Amino acid sequence: MRNLRRGAALAAVGAMAFATLTACSMDEAVCGGGEYPVQAVGGTGSACTPKGKEPPAGYVRYPAGKEPKTVGDKWDEYWNSHVIDKNGNVRKAKDGE
Repeated sequence: MRNLRRGAALAAVGAMAFATLTACSMDEAVCGGGEYPVQAVGGTGSACTPKGKEPPAGYVRYPAGKEPKTVGDKWDEYWNSHVIDKNGNVRKAKDGE
């Protein structure tokens, strides 16, 4: 019985350590390796473009220093409620954009 409790305690400690160590690595990148994020002109939609290539028609680069890196980070959240218009101006998104 004592060995069973010890085993259960060790398993619980191991599970907690695993959860703690992997929590930092659970940040999901906005784009995969070799890509960078771009935003739809006039909308909150986004896509990923291969590095070294220009954004596809209808998309623009994010302003320097304001690119989202991981899902849910500061800039990812910001761009969910802001748009870049065809002139490069940033404004708050309207409902449905």
